[in-house]
Amino acid sequence: ETEGLTKIFGRLRNPKLAVDHIHFRVEPGQVYGFLGPNGAGKSTTMRMLATLLPPTTGTARVAGHDLRREPALVRQNIGYVAQAGGSEPVMTGRENLVLQGRLFGMDKATATRRAAELTEALEMGSFVDRTVKTYSGGQRRRMDLALGMIHRPALLFLDEPTTGLDPQSRYHLWDEIRKLHAGGTTVFLTTHYLDEADALCHRLAIMDHGKIVSEGTPASLKQQVAGDVITLGMSGELLMKGETVLRNQSYVREIHHRDDALQIYVERGEEVLPNIMRLFDSAALPIQTVALARPSLDDVFMRMTGRSLRESA
Repeated sequence: ETEGLTKIFGRLRNPKLAVDHIHFRVEPGQVYGFLGPNGAGKSTTMRMLATLLPPTTGTARVAGHDLRREPALVRQNIGYVAQAGGSEPVMTGRENLVLQGRLFGMDKATATRRAAELTEALEMGSFVDRTVKTYSGGQRRRMDLALGMIHRPALLFLDEPTTGLDPQSRYHLWDEIRKLHAGGTTVFLTTHYLDEADALCHRLAIMDHGKIVSEGTPASLKQQVAGDVITLGMSGELLMKGETVLRNQSYVREIHHRDDALQIYVERGEEVLPNIMRLFDSAALPIQTVALARPSLDDVFMRMTGRSLRESA
């Protein structure tokens, strides 16, 4: 739980407000996500909560301990997996795990036993005794997860856990995160992938320019964008004319431009789509593609910020 958490870099010269007085709460047992583009403040927030970066103002309780007054206790009760990982490439995976366990105060026998447990749980037996520098991206991220879990933390931080992975490796890592949650671990992750946030997170905070612009379950966030979304692909120079044609229609809630397309937010999309097609035909405005869909998390981001997360990420 955070209270006015803020981070300003370069305070004496050209100060930059990276995280702006944010408040949020993560319930035990949740998978909680920060969704936003690069530079939104997600990783900075996570680094503050993991005691790797001091807040400028504000504070938080992490795993039951005060971030400012009890940083050592916070570190004992969390796992942190950075974007770049934390394994030593010239050591084997098993050696990395045992070393990590020793750094958390385990004796060698306990650390070795825990390394074996994680090797089995994360299905790393085929590569754990090779040097980490030989691992694929997916294998390396599974090793990073294991390193973060070596001491059985109550809370696991995952910073952009699937960035750079191929689709198959991403989906496999999603399964591993679900298993961690099923085992009772609270997971806090950052991502700029819309499908990842939708698939994994029980609750989400959408971040932009250091602020939380919306927060809730994926379903409740999408309900903020009422009705259906009709996307009309057309030449860019005709977008403003298309918007003019639609502006006075009572069933149109909102209109946004995205690339060479108009996004039209309406109630009862199936009913009004034929009328929209007739309007464009009468105005001699050619439509190249048509799509009708329910609102997505990207639609929520666009409504809150005025731009697409896909374009910003």
